[in-house]
Amino acid sequence: MRAQERSHWSPRRMDALVTVAVMALGVVDSWVKPSSGLLTGLPTPVIAAASGAVGATLWWRRSRPDLVAALVIVAYVVTFTPVALAVAMYTIGTVHRRPRILAAYTAAGFAAGVLGLRGGLPDAGVREAAYSLALILGPLAVGYVVAVRRDLTAATEARVADLEREHLVLDERARAEERAAIAREMHDVVGHRVSNMVLAAGALEVGPAAGHPDVVRTAELIRSDGRQALEELREILGVLSVGHPVHWAPTAPQPDVAQLPGIVAHATERGQSVQLEVNGHPETLSSPVQRAVHRIVQESLTNAAKHAPGARVRVDVDCRSDGVHVSVGSGAPTGRPTADLPSGGHGLVGLAERVELLGGTLTAGPHGDGFLVSAFIPHRRGVS
Repeated sequence: MRAQERSHWSPRRMDALVTVAVMALGVVDSWVKPSSGLLTGLPTPVIAAASGAVGATLWWRRSRPDLVAALVIVAYVVTFTPVALAVAMYTIGTVHRRPRILAAYTAAGFAAGVLGLRGGLPDAGVREAAYSLALILGPLAVGYVVAVRRDLTAATEARVADLEREHLVLDERARAEERAAIAREMHDVVGHRVSNMVLAAGALEVGPAAGHPDVVRTAELIRSDGRQALEELREILGVLSVGHPVHWAPTAPQPDVAQLPGIVAHATERGQSVQLEVNGHPETLSSPVQRAVHRIVQESLTNAAKHAPGARVRVDVDCRSDGVHVSVGSGAPTGRPTADLPSGGHGLVGLAERVELLGGTLTAGPHGDGFLVSAFIPHRRGVS
């Protein structure tokens, strides 16, 4: 609302209003009472026209303040135009800051007032001279105060803006340092533990129990999951350490839809019954969308393995003209969930946030005898 008011009362419109008002007042004043300038005694229409012309010069008071002020001061001697003189002096007060210039305009205006009064009213005395001086000093002082206040306000606003920018920079720097610290901690603790798991699985494959096929198969799964966990951990640390890059060894390709058959095969090896159906052209999806689809399927299959062992799972990825639709539905479990598996729903919460950042939606909840995770992500072409 304030912005609209400011645009409505632009400087040029204000100048037009002031100019017309001063011209009107000058003409009316000339008709109401006789002039006290050097034109005293001339026909009233002539004096009124001169007063209107003096007021018209105020249209250029912003672009040519000194010239307009000089013209108004000279005109004040010829024809009594107090309103025009007051506006001109106010403008000078808003433009100049040097005391010498302000004093010079005060003296010139006062001299013009005395000359005008003496020419039109020979018996003018101290009262008239004081009135002329007040007509100069008053608007000049008001303009000066307004300009100084405006400068102080602008300086304060600029300082506040600088402080806000500085605060944002410091806040972002603190956040970046905090993320880097978290990344280092995760690398030192979680990465170390997962690496030990991978090494232990490798040792199990060549140890005394290497002759048992089930042991070898389990060790391979542990090592494969551990390596994948390390890759995902490195991806997360890369996001956390923005601004504080961490150099990793070359990693595996970024997750995409093409890796879904591998995820399903891995789940099948763990004993899950999974059916995958991919329709459309997933290769046309942007990298962030493909990573999101990959994570949705991966997390949903992991949750199904935790909470619905033995349940049949169906994965549908449908690439349509409006975006990609993903659904992972599991049936009724045939076994009992393992009680000591960590959970808490953080995976689904993170997935929902990831999908929302891409402009999509994700829902998860009971569906019939099982559980359904459903998501839609619109096309985001040109994003990588």
